[in-house]
Amino acid sequence: MQKEYDVIIIGGSYAGLSAALSLARALKQVLVIDGGKPCNWQTPHSHNFLTQDGQSPKAISDLAKSQVLAYDNVALLEDFAVSGRQTDHGFEIVTEKNNVFHAQKLIFANGIKDQFPDIVGFGECWGISVIHCPYCHGYEVRNQKTGLLGNGEDAFEFAKLLWNWTKELTLFTNGKCALNGDQKQSLTDKGIQINEQEIVEIVHDKGKIKHLVFSDGSAEKLNALYARIKFEQHCGIPQQLGCEFTEAGLIASDHFQKTTVEGVYACGDNTSMMRSVANAVYSGNMAGAAVSKELIAAEIKKEALQD
Repeated sequence: MQKEYDVIIIGGSYAGLSAALSLARALKQVLVIDGGKPCNWQTPHSHNFLTQDGQSPKAISDLAKSQVLAYDNVALLEDFAVSGRQTDHGFEIVTEKNNVFHAQKLIFANGIKDQFPDIVGFGECWGISVIHCPYCHGYEVRNQKTGLLGNGEDAFEFAKLLWNWTKELTLFTNGKCALNGDQKQSLTDKGIQINEQEIVEIVHDKGKIKHLVFSDGSAEKLNALYARIKFEQHCGIPQQLGCEFTEAGLIASDHFQKTTVEGVYACGDNTSMMRSVANAVYSGNMAGAAVSKELIAAEIKKEALQD
C-alpha cells in the first residue's frame, strides 16, 4: 500500500465513503481508514433515505463500499487512526497497527461514540427499540405506547415534537422533573404523562422493549423509548490538530465542511446533531467536492509558478 495520498479520510461509513466517491471522480488519490465499528451496527433498518428506505445499515454500507472501491484511486484500510500532526507538505497520520501515511488534506468522517446511561438493557436496545430520531424511526412505532427519556428544556421541546407520532407518550425524567409549571401543564394538556421514577432496567427480547423496571420494583409496559444521550468524539486527532468544537461537542465546520484548521475537513455525525444516513451522505459529498476544489486550485497555482 502506498504511503502518500492527496487525501486521507478517517472513517469509512456513509459520510467517509461519500467523500471518497467525490474525490475519486475528481481523479484524486484517496485513502480511507476505517475501524469497522459504526455506531448503528445493530440497527435493523435505516429509513428516510431515498432509494434505500427500509434497508439495513450494513447493506447500504456494503453497497457503498463496492461502488467506491471500484475506483482504482481509492484504497480502504481496516485500522484505527490514533495520532496525527501537521507537516511541511500537509499531514501525517499514524494508525493503531503502526502504519504511517501522509496526505495534503484530511477529512474526518469518524462519527461519534454514544455514552449509555447506567440502565441495564439500554445498550442492547439502542438502535432497535431505544431510538434517537422520529424521522428515522417514528413511523414504525407510530400510535404505539412510547416513552421519552430526558429532562429539562430539551426534553420538553422533544416531547412536543414526538406528540406528532403518538398520543400515548410519557416523559421519563429518571429523577426529579426539571420542567417548570407552565411546561408541565403544556405537556399535560396534550395528554403527555410525566414519570419521575428512576429507571433501573429495560427488560427486552433481543433488543425489543417489553417493559421498564423502576427503582421501587414497579414496571411499565412500553413499545419504544426515545433518548438523546451524551456522546464523545470517536477520534481524538481533530483535537490534537487544534480543531475548534461547538458547545455540544461537535467539530466546528462551515457550509463546505471546512474546520478551523487549514486543510482539515469534517463531515457526518461528528459535525451535526442531524444523525441520519442522508445527512451523512450529503455532508460527505460536500466535503469531498470542497477538498478536490482546493487541490485543483493548488495544482493550477503550482503550474503557474513553474511557468
